[in-house]
Amino acid sequence: MSKANYVQRGEVIDYKNVTASAIVANEVVELATRIGVAATEIPVGAVGGLNVMGVFDIPADTTEAFTAGQTVYYKGGKITSTEADAIPAGYAVVAKATAGAVARVKID
Repeated sequence: MSKANYVQRGEVIDYKNVTASAIVANEVVELATRIGVAATEIPVGAVGGLNVMGVFDIPADTTEAFTAGQTVYYKGGKITSTEADAIPAGYAVVAKATAGAVARVKID
């Protein structure tokens, strides 16, 4: 039998910034199969908090409408309903009209 050691709750995880520039607070961070949102600024090479659960308003594609509960993805800095070459983001919490520039998304 394997044993596990508790590390943290998991709504916010420790994340090391390995990019070439600082990550600013509230910036969407792409992970391999999901997204997170920086809780604070994370300087290059530093570890900081990354929200991986919660509801966030994120820029969205203005050519698509979303329904509440619809699975959405992150691509090119925006939320989209198109899965191809995109990262799963979560689901739309409220409906978004086609022209809407922001999607309210539950990330997890």
